[in-house]
Amino acid sequence: MTWIMAIALWFSFFAGVYLLLSRDLMRCLFGIMMTGSAINLLVFMSGRVGSSIAPVIPEGQKHLAAEAANSVPQALVLTAIVIGFTLACYALLLAVALLRSGAGERIDKMRYAEPIETDPIKPPYAPDALEPVDFAANNAQQTTTVSTQG
Repeated sequence: MTWIMAIALWFSFFAGVYLLLSRDLMRCLFGIMMTGSAINLLVFMSGRVGSSIAPVIPEGQKHLAAEAANSVPQALVLTAIVIGFTLACYALLLAVALLRSGAGERIDKMRYAEPIETDPIKPPYAPDALEPVDFAANNAQQTTTVSTQG
């Protein structure tokens, strides 16, 4: 049972990270949800999954049996499921708003938060450039531009 849970955990975690690193918006959202589910499974596995003894203190005793399941990871996972569902709903709402605004489904095309290309503070975005952008030269040029303007 533990090996099956461990295989399911790592499969869902790696699939979630693979989808999260995709450039498609919906795949990224599914990756966030799968990664959250894998982490929930990891926390749930830490609470002695195979134990058949309920985490209840019998009458007349002062402590829980050593073989009993741990109830704290179960409570944490229930809370994390609710938070993960809320995050997924909010992310889907933002994705719908982005798609309605005409941004498209490709994440690398969504550049609304980036400055315009003529902005002197930040170098322009160049995804197809073969040589790397020289940030030191751009920074030196920006300081001379700012100092001559001031």
